[in-house]
Amino acid sequence: MATSRATQAAQYPLAVYQFRVSVGGLTLGFAEVSGLQREHQTITYRHGLSFWEGEAISKFHLDKFMPMTLKKGVMKADDHAEMLRWLEDPGPRSLLVSLCDESGNAVLNWKVAKALLTKIEAPNLVAAGNDAAIDTLHLMVSGVMVEHV
Repeated sequence: MATSRATQAAQYPLAVYQFRVSVGGLTLGFAEVSGLQREHQTITYRHGLSFWEGEAISKFHLDKFMPMTLKKGVMKADDHAEMLRWLEDPGPRSLLVSLCDESGNAVLNWKVAKALLTKIEAPNLVAAGNDAAIDTLHLMVSGVMVEHV
């Protein structure tokens, strides 16, 4: 028995190629996003009866900066000046990564409270190749929250 389109849309995983990235309200096109993560630190407690009861483990969220990478194709119409302003800006910016469905509507958002651009890596320039030119942006991010839309 075939499943309906609505059932497939609800039960099948989303494609990872349907996403968009907004930096400080400006939507930019990226080819790849990696290192988007939220981590909880753990601590193990041992006490006098640990040999009998076992160890206790607790987790807590510590808002520390984690590395993140964005890869972007170089195009003539890009606003390269905006990227350089972000690199030279001493303060962090907000970042929003949205995973979208087939119609382009956001289904899952990763909100980054603080994104600090630390390095822009130029593409490898090879005269004998025909690869696309890809800029790599290295960021340090903090305050990642996951939101289901």
